[in-house]
Amino acid sequence: VQLVESGGGSVQAGGSLRLSCVDSGYTYSSNSWGWFRQTPGKEREGIASIYTVDGSTYYADSVKGRFTIYRDNAGDTIYLQMTNLKPNDTGRYVCAKVPPPYCAGLVANPWVVATVGNRGQGTQVTVS
Repeated sequence: VQLVESGGGSVQAGGSLRLSCVDSGYTYSSNSWGWFRQTPGKEREGIASIYTVDGSTYYADSVKGRFTIYRDNAGDTIYLQMTNLKPNDTGRYVCAKVPPPYCAGLVANPWVVATVGNRGQGTQVTVS
């Protein structure tokens, strides 16, 4: 598994970005993905996850209504559409794969997001 994120950048408050995550070492289909973000001095924050078998999605309260996680039709790229960005959204956004039982937990359970193993290097998002 080698997850590669892209799409980060610097935007003004109110702007939008779309992040992408590709499993460049694709060896098996995965149906449970998510994003978390890291900010210096703060704990990791799970922000969105998706279980692609039934399309279930989960969001942190801080991004609900502004961010959308979805998968492309081919099934090997996950996107995070971010709108109405705020300065508090600044951070490094990291894509992760988790076992299906932990999909919702990536957002709701700090232990899951703190221990996730299959993750990329992240892409920086800066909102000013």
